[in-house]
Amino acid sequence: MKQVARADLLARQLLEEVGWTSLPVDPEQIADQLGIIVANAPMTDDVSGMLVREPDRIVIGVNQTHHINRKRFTIAHEIGHLKLHKGRSVIMDSDVRMNFRDRVASLATDREEIEANRFAAALLMPEHVVRPWVAEQSFRNAAQMVEQFADTFRVSPSAANFRLVNLGIIPTPVEI
Repeated sequence: MKQVARADLLARQLLEEVGWTSLPVDPEQIADQLGIIVANAPMTDDVSGMLVREPDRIVIGVNQTHHINRKRFTIAHEIGHLKLHKGRSVIMDSDVRMNFRDRVASLATDREEIEANRFAAALLMPEHVVRPWVAEQSFRNAAQMVEQFADTFRVSPSAANFRLVNLGIIPTPVEI
């Protein structure tokens, strides 16, 4: 199975596992249900978050200065790393593994970052919810669709754009 398809499947399975039923999806609540500690932390602006895996705990750190929607995506992205990847080792302690979400992750040029972004998108904007939601709405244009979608799903306009394009709902990203 392709990793991108696997990311979508694992996100949907996680939503079912935690009993998610309403919009917007709350990634912090999901992290809590998984026993993951989420902590706002001071970070440089080019770092959105990090995943720390220790033998006795898992911590997702998010940049305390970032917009709430970016924090939500970062938490979902780090859960994606947890579900999809073993973790890139950073030597802090022999038993600690870390993943950082930084500019590279945002650009999604690294395979693991693409997969974690896809997982985050599928978790926060599940296809089986997105398609009926779009069908039930009426929009003046694609820009209005993206704005309302971002507001409803509590994601950035950029994340909304990419998800709607990736699902084939709009042909190209729109200017907001």
